[in-house]
Amino acid sequence: MDFSAGAFLNRVFISLRLGDEMLEELVLATRNKGKMEEFRKLLKEYFQSVVSIADVRPGLEVRETGESFRENALIKARRVFQETGAPTLADDSGLEVEALDGRPGVHSARYAGPGARDLDNVRKLLGELNGIQRREARFVCCLALVFPDGMEVVVEGSCGGVIAGEPSGKGGFGYDPVFFLPERNMTMAELPPSEKNTISHRGRAVRALGMYLSGRKLAVGA
Repeated sequence: MDFSAGAFLNRVFISLRLGDEMLEELVLATRNKGKMEEFRKLLKEYFQSVVSIADVRPGLEVRETGESFRENALIKARRVFQETGAPTLADDSGLEVEALDGRPGVHSARYAGPGARDLDNVRKLLGELNGIQRREARFVCCLALVFPDGMEVVVEGSCGGVIAGEPSGKGGFGYDPVFFLPERNMTMAELPPSEKNTISHRGRAVRALGMYLSGRKLAVGA
């Protein structure tokens, strides 16, 4: 893993080939309002409509049983697609801290226990890092997109930084207030939304996905 400040990675696991038309509707396998807002902004040039699983299957719950971001993203995308039949995008994302051997990792959203709030998770993280000088970390986002014809694409994006000593900033969500970006001298929560989407792990993953939804397409069946 590369935890250096400003480091990022975009990895494509399976190539996706589509026609040139804009897709009509995408179902996002998330109920997280913060993620929904970011994804709608990032995906508006590729899909006419982006809806949440809460809008189409409000009672559906998908257990994240994978041991990696990639596994969890695919589990969610495949399950929601089975229920809706519509193109489905799922993400699994989180924070990896070098001094904590990659924790909280896939447990980022519930690091302080079931039902934990963002503030609870941040407090636990800062408590574990108390007295530790090396605080390099990275945000990771893995996206899995499943189509009705069986095509799947999985991409990953990451963004490096360090964990601050205390929260700062009111934007974003999750660990954003303690994720410090040395090259910008501010936390992720202090960035304007447009700038955050440019450098964030989620923004980078969406742009990797966009390569297959725009510039490198081949008509289906050609």
